[in-house]
Amino acid sequence: MIMEQGARIVGSLFLSCLILGAEERLPNILFVHLDDFGWKDASFMGSDYYRTPHMDRLAEESMVFTDAYAAAANCAPSRACLLSGLYTPRHRIYNVGTRPRGAARHRRLEHVPGTDVLDPSIRTWAEVAQEAGYRTASIGKWHLSPDPRDHGFDINIGGGMSGSPPRGYYPPHPGAPGLADAPGGEYLTDRLSEEAIGFIRENGQGPWLLYLSHFAVHTPLDAKRELLEEWRERTPGKLHGNAVMGTMIQAVDDGVGRIRQVLEELGLEERTIVILSSDNGGYGPATDMDPLKGYKGTYYEGGIRVPLTVRWPGVTAPGSLCTVPVSGVDLHPTLCAMMGVPRPPDAQDGRDLGPLLRGGTWEERALFWHFPAYLQSYRGVADEQRDPLFRSRPCSIVRRGPWKLHHRFEDGGVELYHLATDIGERYDLSGSHPEKAAALHAELEEWWQTTGADLPLRPNPAFRPD
Repeated sequence: MIMEQGARIVGSLFLSCLILGAEERLPNILFVHLDDFGWKDASFMGSDYYRTPHMDRLAEESMVFTDAYAAAANCAPSRACLLSGLYTPRHRIYNVGTRPRGAARHRRLEHVPGTDVLDPSIRTWAEVAQEAGYRTASIGKWHLSPDPRDHGFDINIGGGMSGSPPRGYYPPHPGAPGLADAPGGEYLTDRLSEEAIGFIRENGQGPWLLYLSHFAVHTPLDAKRELLEEWRERTPGKLHGNAVMGTMIQAVDDGVGRIRQVLEELGLEERTIVILSSDNGGYGPATDMDPLKGYKGTYYEGGIRVPLTVRWPGVTAPGSLCTVPVSGVDLHPTLCAMMGVPRPPDAQDGRDLGPLLRGGTWEERALFWHFPAYLQSYRGVADEQRDPLFRSRPCSIVRRGPWKLHHRFEDGGVELYHLATDIGERYDLSGSHPEKAAALHAELEEWWQTTGADLPLRPNPAFRPD
């Protein structure tokens, strides 16, 4: 009798430990990161042509951030900020590559080249996840070094220095790890989604962290062929109407749907945090972020404001909206908090979004951008900045509350906008509100000092003002 009671007690304790372990199990994390996916390119964000039913469903079950920003206006620097939790002056990836962009005779200043590889001494959130016991994978675009496995990922499929599919979205994919066996006719976006599903099935019990970093919808504009006729038959909207882009977005959206179906099938939906965002604004010749001004590569709102949804079961309220301005640098401390581990002390520029995700708020803070280089304009695109030469010239930006200040390094001038009443940045208020402009500029100067920002101040001897 005593032995039987003892066995029951031991069994009960063992069962209690199993239950406690299940309750304390770390959440899985799925981060779907899109490329050049504009602020309004999803139907839940307002597209009148592109259809994204699976993203829409995800948004309905998530918190949607209306004022989410990439920390840079184009691919590599934005991704470096995201992975490191640092603004551009600290990791010094300022542009795609380090060479000058645009004709030398048009550049008034010498650009700051910076670097094109993320310093391996900077601890990414993937490295933090590995140390916390997570199985980690980077599937798709990387763009920050030759191999993401040097920065905390156990698995790399498709990732290297390339910022776009070398030969388009159909095979072959030279130099893309894990994709050499791609059969003819296989669409790259579909393959990456299937690789993500394979990783989830293999690591279902977790914890796992999956960075699904699609190349889509980055150029080349390459339609998923079997969808193109259907999209061409659809009536264009006032905002969007590019059929090729429509097929590319649908391929991403269909993949999101398949992945979520597998999570449900495996009983993982309530144990998996799902984040969806983009690395910068949309591609100017193919999409539109109206009423936002600008597009990818510009530091007006259309170049840096991006979609962001977070589904955190038991934490985020389904269908909730957050209007607090947040930045890509905030994802590092947020992911660390989600995993229950302290963020590295050098990931110092972001804030944990936890209070916002729980429906709270926080004390107002400033957001910053720094681009000490040039980025040439798209050919054949009517530039709403009335600058036919460059999407961006050397600049720094600060946003605090509804106010946003642009500093131009070429002439030292500023532009001041009140986004709450002028989201399209059409009315420069620097002349009518000089005190506000001066206060924000002083804050920007202090930030330059704090971050050791490289300032582009040297005249370019090859510049020809005529």
